[in-house]
Amino acid sequence: MADPKANKRRSLRLPEYDYSQAGAYFVTIWVNQRKCLLGEIMDGAIQLNDYGKIVSDCWHDLPRHYPNIELDAFVVMPNHVHGVVGLVGAGLPRPYNNQKAFPPGQPTLGQIIAYYKYQSTKVINVMRQAPGTKFWQRGYYEHVVRDDASLSRIREYIVNNPLRWELDRENLQARGQDDFDCWLASFTTGPVKQTRKL
Repeated sequence: MADPKANKRRSLRLPEYDYSQAGAYFVTIWVNQRKCLLGEIMDGAIQLNDYGKIVSDCWHDLPRHYPNIELDAFVVMPNHVHGVVGLVGAGLPRPYNNQKAFPPGQPTLGQIIAYYKYQSTKVINVMRQAPGTKFWQRGYYEHVVRDDASLSRIREYIVNNPLRWELDRENLQARGQDDFDCWLASFTTGPVKQTRKL
């Protein structure tokens, strides 16, 4: 008999953390099987193909569907996207301080990412005439942005990510290691400390 725990994925989420609360979140979402379907890096810049343009457009359209989010730094890479999502509201503990009030039932980060993946997949599948075909890899990576210094470093990483493609661990032909990955791995999964309001 198969071990039911063998197929259970380890959660990357912080225990007891409410992912609908105000704050900034750094996310990475991968194309299924990490295939390079969104464009290519040329001379240190991403050249988006049609799929890459669709995922970019769908990302930037998220605030229309979720008015209480703000999008920050974002980049489309050949096989993944990185972005910072701010859930905004009064009393915000981290780098987003906006006066928008939360409606009852504020969506979680997971719900926002699921909607993004669904919408972009739907448009891409119409284009490639492949209804129901999986486009994104299951799940996503998230990091709760803990303070202004972290937000600044994450923004810099996102903006410069195409220049560092040769070191990117998402690049299946990477040659080397990016110091950002070491920095990000240095965070524990302990409770998030609240910082001053901006």
